[in-house]
Amino acid sequence: MNDHMTKFKVLALGGDGIGPEVLEAGLAVAAETAARAGVELEVTHDLLHGAAWEEYGTFCREETLTVAKESDAILVGAVGGPKWDDIRVPGGPEMQDGLMRLRFELDTYAGLRPTRHWPELSDRTPFATGVADGADIMVLREMTGGVMFAEPRGQDQRNGTRYAYDTAGYGEEELTRIAVAGFELAQKRSGRLVSADKANVMESYKLWRAVVNEVSADFPDVTLTHMYADNCAYQMAMRPTEFDVIMGCNLLGDLLSDLAAIVSGGLGMLPSACLNGAPGSVSHAIYEPVHGSAPDIAGQGIANPVGMILSVAMMFEHSFGRPELARTIEAAVKSAVAAGMRTPDIGGTDRTKDVTDAVLQRLER
Repeated sequence: MNDHMTKFKVLALGGDGIGPEVLEAGLAVAAETAARAGVELEVTHDLLHGAAWEEYGTFCREETLTVAKESDAILVGAVGGPKWDDIRVPGGPEMQDGLMRLRFELDTYAGLRPTRHWPELSDRTPFATGVADGADIMVLREMTGGVMFAEPRGQDQRNGTRYAYDTAGYGEEELTRIAVAGFELAQKRSGRLVSADKANVMESYKLWRAVVNEVSADFPDVTLTHMYADNCAYQMAMRPTEFDVIMGCNLLGDLLSDLAAIVSGGLGMLPSACLNGAPGSVSHAIYEPVHGSAPDIAGQGIANPVGMILSVAMMFEHSFGRPELARTIEAAVKSAVAAGMRTPDIGGTDRTKDVTDAVLQRLER
């Protein structure tokens, strides 16, 4: 779609906590990369979730959605915090969270969450020496359906006591498209796909498994393995190098992608992309680090910018169609980490700006 474009529109949403700090780092790397490649970035800033609530009394404005839909990519720092957790507003589940609404409205159903082993951070992982060496896992999380969005849900009184309920529901079309994305991802990697479910106990996962099996017929070159999610988590922790692409629903994908972070040495190292189609054919995709808003360290200048910077690399690859620029950013990050750059979350004393500057210096070279 953007094959011949050299100008891209980016919506920048800092969000809450450390979000604005890591976003600033990501934008600096994006600007440097773009300038060196003759790419023009038109960046628009806005507020999301808690920051939007404080300013506008809503978690995600209609105006923000309009700009998002007209953008080539959306960069999000991080959202959330205890201050806004118990606020309820009219509307469905997506209305209660700015980022969830953004994903829902833009239909960015395919969440790509890569994690890899960093030799320099081996001491930050729980693995015995050598166990995680070379691990390179892509968790594909369904982002716009499942138990996070399905109705009915709520809280009421039953037999005089409090009762809460959620629905784990998926339609066949939702399942087909995420399965296709999983097989296509596996084709581009090592041709191995693990589908995680709980088909032994839940109807929605029985359909999940059936649809994945049906889609697999169109991808004979991909080796499919079904795993119950609890066993998948155990095997990941024991033998991380045996996994390549792991596909899960909104809930399981969330859990498994955080677990996968143990091979990298910290959540702060993980990027993500939320796409509304196959990689290379997407518009208004969302890019964000996997970590949360970490309000306890907000404003201290010590947040790890690596997850955000690597999310920017994913943006150049999937939204801008410039994989070579993504590799350049990744190489700069790898070199900075190898040189010993560490924020406190991964055992160092460097500040957000120190790590960002180290990456920028390597890009300049």
